[in-house]
Amino acid sequence: MDSTKANLFLCALLVTFSWLNSVDCRRKIFNAVKYGAVADGKTDITKALLKSWEKACATKGGVVAVPKGNYSLGDITFEGPCNGATHFLLEGTLIASNSGSSNGKDYWVAFHNINGFMLYGNGTFHGQGESSWGQPGYPRKTSVKLRIENGVIDNIHSVDSKMFHFHVHDSNNLMLKNIHITAPEDSPNTDGIHIGNSKNVKIYGATIATGDDCVSIGSGNTNISVSGVLCGPGHGISIGSLGKYTDEKDVQGIIVRDCTFKDTQNGVRIKTWAPSKSAATLSNVQFINIQVENTKNPILIDQHYCASSSCKTTGESRIKIRDVKFIGVKGNSASEVGVNVQCSSSNPCEDIEFRGLDLTVAGSGEPATASCSNADGDFLGPPQVPSKCSEDCN
Repeated sequence: MDSTKANLFLCALLVTFSWLNSVDCRRKIFNAVKYGAVADGKTDITKALLKSWEKACATKGGVVAVPKGNYSLGDITFEGPCNGATHFLLEGTLIASNSGSSNGKDYWVAFHNINGFMLYGNGTFHGQGESSWGQPGYPRKTSVKLRIENGVIDNIHSVDSKMFHFHVHDSNNLMLKNIHITAPEDSPNTDGIHIGNSKNVKIYGATIATGDDCVSIGSGNTNISVSGVLCGPGHGISIGSLGKYTDEKDVQGIIVRDCTFKDTQNGVRIKTWAPSKSAATLSNVQFINIQVENTKNPILIDQHYCASSSCKTTGESRIKIRDVKFIGVKGNSASEVGVNVQCSSSNPCEDIEFRGLDLTVAGSGEPATASCSNADGDFLGPPQVPSKCSEDCN
């Protein structure tokens, strides 16, 4: 993309995002190819791309550009702060190394400490995860790690990450839209987007097919919105797991709406460890207008979560769950139990609400059932399926 076309594209994007409207559209483009990047899929472009970043970051209104083509890229950190809002135009495909070296990092690509950032261009991060899956001792790295203040990630692809595809942490006011994520159904820990210790993060219009959670929302998050996600295969959209580590922070203000799940292990899920090492609170959560197709657990609260068969299950979770609403969850369940709420006996769930459910069993068309334990839950409004728990909520 030449400078004229790039600036026209930038102007169109800037109109969309109000927090960037004051930025001049006439930006300085730093093309990685001009700094030595070669699109042969073999030559390491790490130094060339870092040079492009350094120039763009130091220039008010700088843009890094990676044209179409395949580029081999080693571990890299794009570090701020920068001299104003900085953009990264990715049209090509960045391909991770298979060297097996950790370099002391848990990520492949990181964008850190940047205030005012945009990543866009219909380009791809290819993690080459197949080289690490199932290989003991092989470094498992997140493909893209984000620590951003005021940012937009738009129309970006991620393929076959070694671990998480995107890890958003310690960020504020970040939008991820039109994200496309793919990895095999049996690829381990390949969460699509994981969010931790962040606030005001929005995910909109993503297509995610992975071997783990399509979206996972960890501890310390406030005001997280997930909408318009097509998930499957995968483990659904999860809050948690919570309680695995000490000093975890509360989670509040989570909205998941207008999402579709196809052939997933779970639909919308909350999971906390038992026993748990922390006693945080999860509150003010809404799951609205959720469509499930052949989903094993359309609605699941699991306060006895354990990721391995070797876990000790002698204790209860100390995570407090309250004020959670499931509204308009509809479709067919791959199991008879469409609503499964299993809360902590020592710290029961409070104010769990179900409205407008319509869940049948895939294949038979029979009404799905609900199973509840240690939960203060209510099925409210017009008749719904299921309309009550098979056990009394406590």
